[in-house]
Amino acid sequence: MFVFRNVKNRIKAFKQDESGILTVEAIMIFPLLLWTITFTFTAFEGFRQSASNLKAAYTVSDLISRESAAVTDVYIDSLHELMGEMVNNRSEVRMRVSLIRFDENDNRHYVDWSTVRGYDTEWNDNNIQEIETRLPPMPDQDTVILVETSNEYIPQFKPGWDLATGINFQNFIFTRPRFSTKVACNLVRPPVVCVDNSA
Repeated sequence: MFVFRNVKNRIKAFKQDESGILTVEAIMIFPLLLWTITFTFTAFEGFRQSASNLKAAYTVSDLISRESAAVTDVYIDSLHELMGEMVNNRSEVRMRVSLIRFDENDNRHYVDWSTVRGYDTEWNDNNIQEIETRLPPMPDQDTVILVETSNEYIPQFKPGWDLATGINFQNFIFTRPRFSTKVACNLVRPPVVCVDNSA
């Protein structure tokens, strides 16, 4: 009987003992806290990179729209490099720049010139219909500079959710030339379309 009472008292004392409870709670909550911090950082970095991509695409589009001289391969290379510096991440920046013209008689768009850095194909008169619905309404013989960019988001941490991988930030920016009806081209590096060199 004494042995049972002694065991019962020890169990009761063990039940009431709260020493070490903070350590156990800390061990249980630490992985969740760490995951929350990395998740927040990853999400914030994703939004920051998305904004950087958009700003860089608008910058490239605006620079081309102000050109009075013909656009060359060296100029496009420097814009591609500038965009990479502005985005400043670990993945490749892809860029496609085109000058699109609308013809009211044919009721369709034509490509005056198009060049790519990182993309597989440029736009031409045969495939421009693929994006016709995304282009703005335009008067006859009006032109727009179309800048398309693409950049994959590579997170610094892998918080364990699949949404952080394979995210591609794509931008589709169009701007009218500012000082003339078109921007001339002097592009020779393939793949390229450069059918009209006159400004």
